Amino acid sequence: MSLPAQPGPGRVYVGTSGWTYRHWRGTYYPQGLVQRRELEYLAGQMASVEINGSFYSLQRPETYARWASQVPPGFIFAVKGGRFVTHMKKLRDVRQPLSNFFASGVLRLEDRLGPVLWQLPERLRFDAALIEDFLALLPRSTTEAARLAQEHSAHLEGRAWMDVQHELPIRYALEVRHDSFRTPELTSLLRRAGVSLVVADAAGLFPLIEEVTADFVYVRLHGSRELYRSGYQPDEIDTWARRIRAWQAGTEPPDARRLTEEPVPLRPRDVYVYFDNDIGTHAPFDALALMKVLQGDGEHGDG
Repeated sequence: MSLPAQPGPGRVYVGTSGWTYRHWRGTYYPQGLVQRRELEYLAGQMASVEINGSFYSLQRPETYARWASQVPPGFIFAVKGGRFVTHMKKLRDVRQPLSNFFASGVLRLEDRLGPVLWQLPERLRFDAALIEDFLALLPRSTTEAARLAQEHSAHLEGRAWMDVQHELPIRYALEVRHDSFRTPELTSLLRRAGVSLVVADAAGLFPLIEEVTADFVYVRLHGSRELYRSGYQPDEIDTWARRIRAWQAGTEPPDARRLTEEPVPLRPRDVYVYFDNDIGTHAPFDALALMKVLQGDGEHGDG
């Protein structure tokens, strides 16, 4: 569950990247739990989850509606933007693909819709104009997204959903994977757009940048030693908990791995944290361990 509201700091949402994994059955999920109840089970223990299926293909409105119905109030879905936009089109000429993405049913999550994550491909190099143009296309509210969704392709006729009842803000996070993105120009672009630069721990294979560029922080923990495979040791969980607490309180870790020396505004922030080390069923157990530390049960080193 999400941490209780406290005076001052923002909220922390801890979860996993995806939830439908065969190898979690009988390890994290109890033996005999039917697959259709796996999300309900996870949502009873965690505050949030990343939807991964939206990265691979457009989902359907009824699918998003079903997911929203299976979680308690306050639960948040982060949604991974489609790879057609990021990996196939490589952010170029993507107005209609973005329209299709939002028309596919994302907006049916309503107040359970959290940040939309755009994960860039490993070979995509930094291009300031390309990034700036892409960020300018992103709708900043659910009503803006519904208007953009009206431009969807003909193949979505009859299965598009744009019936937004309430205007809610939409947050965005960008995960970069090429070293050319280690430039202060990137952080300037993201700050102007209010888009969060993902803090990605990926066994040293992708840039790990801890630059606050929005009013929230988005963290993806892919494995510190082996990508997607290695679990986080107790001391590593404690270290991430200290960093998360700093971002939540409105400051930053004293040793933050930054690209600039620009002062960070001192204000409370929401922090979204997703474990993506699903192999070996590490992700859900690491998420629960981090939640335990953050909820005040003390660091592992306290004995």
